Amino acid sequence: MARFLIGIAFVLVAFAAAAQEGYPTRPISMIVPFPPGGVADLTGRPIAAQMEKVLKQPIVPVNRAGAGGKVGYAVAANSKPDGHTIIMALSSVSIFPEVDKLFNLKPAYTLDQLVPIALISADPTILVVHPSLPVKSVKELVAFAKARPGQLTFSSSGIYGTLHIAMEMFVHAANLKFKHLPTTGAGPAITALLGGHVEMLASGPAAVIAHVRAGKMHPLAGWGAKRVAALPDLPTFRELGYKDVEFYIWAGLYAPRGTPEVAMKALREAARKAVEAPEFKAVMTKLETQINYLDAPEFQVFWDRDAERLLRTVRRVGKVEDKK
Repeated sequence: MARFLIGIAFVLVAFAAAAQEGYPTRPISMIVPFPPGGVADLTGRPIAAQMEKVLKQPIVPVNRAGAGGKVGYAVAANSKPDGHTIIMALSSVSIFPEVDKLFNLKPAYTLDQLVPIALISADPTILVVHPSLPVKSVKELVAFAKARPGQLTFSSSGIYGTLHIAMEMFVHAANLKFKHLPTTGAGPAITALLGGHVEMLASGPAAVIAHVRAGKMHPLAGWGAKRVAALPDLPTFRELGYKDVEFYIWAGLYAPRGTPEVAMKALREAARKAVEAPEFKAVMTKLETQINYLDAPEFQVFWDRDAERLLRTVRRVGKVEDKK
């Protein structure tokens, strides 16, 4: 009997190992925590198209927008860790657990519920304004805004979202007062600016570069340490004397913690090959977004450092109530 039971155990172990080696066994869901049209969506779809060629299973982008990305982040973090759910996250993923603490709420998710797969891109945000705003520089904007405290409005991807926190850095450094119109994602935030419902927006270059070139938005400055390659004449906030105004919208892939190692290895390898694919490079070039690939270990170090900086800003902003 003992030999029989041992034999059964070996069979089960072998079966489990074989099942894992066959990963993925069905389509993979890639949660995109924002509506179509934003950085996560524009990056997620082409990377999914290339990764599925490597993994031999469809990778289906699923837009789960809400609360500046918090809804989608929570869905992914609390998903079954079997390798068949991943998420294309932005830097705002670091923010919401801290926000929940501000409001004495149980966090919808915690950062340790997610494990990095790969960093794909990291673009500095740029400040764009509606053409009707009679300013051509940050200096002119600051003077115009200070003469009209609380009258100018900026849109964002949601309260405490990526675009909100970037703008709060500038507001604090320049000692300004703006109104804030939060939306459900970068796409709706851009639409609000194009429609003249707001005067300003902080955005990743990829999402607005076409509108800038069409004259529908005017760029004033960038949040990066260096100028945006696609806009070489655009100064950085650092150049303009705002030393602490630095922010990047990075896009990276994560899986729920507990995802089997064989799945993580396959996902990391698929991401590595995807960013090297000529088709993906062509898409990113068209979007004028630089690929900044980091494998999981290096991405973890990058993430930890970035999160510390963002959390300092969140704590300074404090509680912001959603008036909707």
